[in-house]
Amino acid sequence: MNKICTSIEQSKKLIELGIDVYTADMYWWICYGDKLSANPYTEEVKKGFEKHCLECIPAWSLSALINLLPSEFTEVGKYSTTTYKINIRKYKFTDEVNLHQIAYGSYKWYEDGKSYTWSDMINTGEKEELLDSAFQMVCWLLENKKI
Repeated sequence: MNKICTSIEQSKKLIELGIDVYTADMYWWICYGDKLSANPYTEEVKKGFEKHCLECIPAWSLSALINLLPSEFTEVGKYSTTTYKINIRKYKFTDEVNLHQIAYGSYKWYEDGKSYTWSDMINTGEKEELLDSAFQMVCWLLENKKI
């Protein structure tokens, strides 16, 4: 099943980590009678949620999460500076299951100047849902003050 946005728990985690709620493009609308639905996060909702709604929780689509990911970031060490670039992968795990991974890696050019190898990979593991992989990477980047 393809998820369309972060779950309520994931959304609350992003908010707890300090993500700007105005970067959300969806919301969970919790209504009377425990009805739950995910909806586009419009300007009207951002200003205040509907009267018949108990709670409105911002949520992020895959597109919104990807937009939060920097294409690269740099770490300055005592003796060197390393630039990490984003890499999004999908691979077949079984005939029925594909796994997704979002990673940052530094690269080293070979002497021929035409080829390179990835090293120093930072990843949060493989997930069946690309959205979950993006969520995990955004959390890691927030926790490590990269965004």
